[in-house]
Amino acid sequence: MRITFRHALLAGALCAMAGGALAQETMRVGIVTFITGPGAGPFGIPARDAAQIIIEAINAGSLPAPYNSKGIGGAQVEMILVDEAGPATQVVQEYRNLVERRNVDAVVGYVSSGNCLGVAPVAEELKKLTVFFDCGTPRIFEESPKQFVFRTAAHAVMDNVAAARYILQRTPNLKSYAGINQNYAWGQDSWRDFTLAMQALRPGSKVTTEQWPKLMAGQFNSEISALLLSNADVVHTSLWGGDLESFIVQASGRQLEKKSKVLHTAGEQIMFRMADKIPNGTIMGARGPYGVFARDNELNRWFQVQYRAKAGVPPIYAAYHMANGLFGLKAAADKAMKAAGKRPTQDQIIKAFEGLEFEAPGLTVRMALSKGHQAVTETAIGTYQYDPATKTGKLVDVVRYPAECVNPPDGVDSISWLKGGMKGAKCQ
Repeated sequence: MRITFRHALLAGALCAMAGGALAQETMRVGIVTFITGPGAGPFGIPARDAAQIIIEAINAGSLPAPYNSKGIGGAQVEMILVDEAGPATQVVQEYRNLVERRNVDAVVGYVSSGNCLGVAPVAEELKKLTVFFDCGTPRIFEESPKQFVFRTAAHAVMDNVAAARYILQRTPNLKSYAGINQNYAWGQDSWRDFTLAMQALRPGSKVTTEQWPKLMAGQFNSEISALLLSNADVVHTSLWGGDLESFIVQASGRQLEKKSKVLHTAGEQIMFRMADKIPNGTIMGARGPYGVFARDNELNRWFQVQYRAKAGVPPIYAAYHMANGLFGLKAAADKAMKAAGKRPTQDQIIKAFEGLEFEAPGLTVRMALSKGHQAVTETAIGTYQYDPATKTGKLVDVVRYPAECVNPPDGVDSISWLKGGMKGAKCQ
């Protein structure tokens, strides 16, 4: 049969119609994390691997209950992966591209607090559902309310309040402490929150030195010298990614741990990569009850098996944070679909997300702060111990803290709560 121009137009129209129908059954989700650069190996790649595992299972309907229905809100997920590496201006432009050019239905992403601070107002401007899976600064929601932005991990106040409580339990005669933190939002907020918590819990203790290296500086010789000279009982640090790895090697090479107990609020991420490099007695957190701290539930057993099969190592907290983001998005969309009786709109998903409580690997997440847009969870901290016989490390003397012990109450900003002596904290 001869193909005429009219036939071609008709075929094109039919294809366009078919494409439109397909698009209606597909949810395009932008996944943003570090794929290159110093933050990739210890953090971004584990988060990416977790996203790939979970989205594949979502599409196949092979997740454990209550997530064993196919898709998110009845739609198959198309994952669009974007590298977070680069200056904040570039990261924000990539976000705009995801929304305006690639027409994503939602974005799940961002490790860096600086990037989240840049993206959040743009997400509100473009009115696009955006789930921050990590970036710990409490400023995201406390500086201004958000309608389209959610965060499914607790913010960094939890990490530093728990760290202060733990170190004072383990060092009852503590008189002084020092800090080395990256000189941007995450590091600044972490140190501020830790010092305010210490002032509330141990008013007589003193800061001996504060060190502020640039983000991803990699070299810390002068900072370590200052820490050694300060003779602090404890050194607090929120270093992460390549900076954390470099600091561990450089500080242990100069035996900082012989003079001060070193406390890493985000240290769990390097346990498996640097097991024989971390000094015994190092105190570590995992930004929540993740990784080695994760409780046993069906989702966690599934996640552990699937992640080990893909990556060859156990999942660290970055992978768990990404899992929180995706399970939260699915839980909200599925809840909205059940209420609507059909594939939900963005507004319906947002309404279902606000104040949501959902299960994730190893824990229950409650969207309890900032009008239901900010999660709270319990957390845990432990002390590192390396076993030369098995060439593996573990965390011992683990203490768990309920969410109500280490997070401010809803409606109270973090600084006011810390300066007020953390009134209302329930730690039993």
